[in-house]
Amino acid sequence: MIFDLIYSEKFLKQIKKLPLDIQKRIVLALERCRIRPYTHFVRLVSNPYYKLRVGDYRVIANIVQNKLVIYILEIGHRKNIYKK
Repeated sequence: MIFDLIYSEKFLKQIKKLPLDIQKRIVLALERCRIRPYTHFVRLVSNPYYKLRVGDYRVIANIVQNKLVIYILEIGHRKNIYKK
């Protein structure tokens, strides 16, 4: 079972602001997660979403098991991604 990745507009705006090498690293990490996302993503406490750690950056996503879809919501540096 391979999950589909759906990127939000917010994520696409945020990733364009990052350096090119970080962008490539994040996209490669997301592609690896398509086969078994629950081994890579960690559930957030008191939140229905999941996080993926890629170096100093965190990817926030929503995984829908019955549709085999991973909605990529946003990305940010680890020091300020959780302050929202």
